[in-house]
Amino acid sequence: MGLSLVAPAHAQSSSEVERLFDDLQTASPEQTPELAAGIREVWSRSGSAAIDLLLERGRTALVEGDTQAAIEHLTAALDHAPDLAEAHVLRANAYYVAGLTGPAIEDLRAALEREPRHFGALQGFAALLEEMGRPEAAREVWGRVLSLTPHDSEAVAAAQRLDIMLGGRTL
Repeated sequence: MGLSLVAPAHAQSSSEVERLFDDLQTASPEQTPELAAGIREVWSRSGSAAIDLLLERGRTALVEGDTQAAIEHLTAALDHAPDLAEAHVLRANAYYVAGLTGPAIEDLRAALEREPRHFGALQGFAALLEEMGRPEAAREVWGRVLSLTPHDSEAVAAAQRLDIMLGGRTL
């Protein structure tokens, strides 16, 4: 039996994410959203059509404002694929919209445990920290987002706003 030249799907996804993150470092501001979307798309692949469908249904319900349905679909996805960081981030968004900050924070933490570079989870944390009156901590987290996606317009604007608010205080 010969060696297979086809890498496992997970390895292919991992190398694709690495390439996209490398590209983000030298991307123009115009290229950044497309590259970030590509990373989120790879992160949305669980390897199971059923779980991917639950993830997509959760994302759609969230966009449509049906937070309860979003939470249910994403919880079902996470019951079967607890390591799917993207599902944790999407459910965190649904929890936040539903006014459930504690569960939102727990899901953001779970996402970052699984994928420390998950810029969506970092953005959520930064926004929550700012909302909780912790601008220094929020600025630090926005800095982490910028180290991953240097031209992310939301992160650039937030960092500039917080730099002005902090008036040069050290982080």
